[in-house]
Amino acid sequence: MKPFRNIRADLATYEGKWSSQGFWVMVVYRFGRWRYTIRSGLLRKPFSLLYKTFYKIVQILTGIELPCEVPLGENFRIEHFGDIIVSGYASFGDNCIIRNGVTVGLKNIEEKTAPRIGDRVNIGAGAKILGNITIGSDVDIGANAVVISSVPDHSIAVGVPAKIIPKRDKRDGIPR
Repeated sequence: MKPFRNIRADLATYEGKWSSQGFWVMVVYRFGRWRYTIRSGLLRKPFSLLYKTFYKIVQILTGIELPCEVPLGENFRIEHFGDIIVSGYASFGDNCIIRNGVTVGLKNIEEKTAPRIGDRVNIGAGAKILGNITIGSDVDIGANAVVISSVPDHSIAVGVPAKIIPKRDKRDGIPR
């Protein structure tokens, strides 16, 4: 079954550590996604109640809010737990890492759009990524950065508000 394959992949992402709070969040997330595959609304209701219960328990225990409506790429990793809030309107590509204190969400309540995060994005502790923006692939977001505008591929975003800096090629120092 696909949900169990995803959970096995998540466990591998967490290096087999069942005790990782990020892994707990991913198990509940996968369960929430799986329940949508049940076509009958009547049969789905008890699983939805169970999901909402598990979601709230994990949210209280870990301080992580990751709704099952968020599309996640492969190898999504929550590196440090606590005070992580992800809007249900956000999306993430493959191989993304997020750390404690991160918010990915709405810029204002009237605009129901949240950031679209590319592949291989590394989000530092305390970063806030807000609004209808796109974060490109191979991007590093610095600790405590406040990102309110789109960030192109191969960049670094640091500061408040975030300043965008192109990454340099390690071989010759030339911006990518």
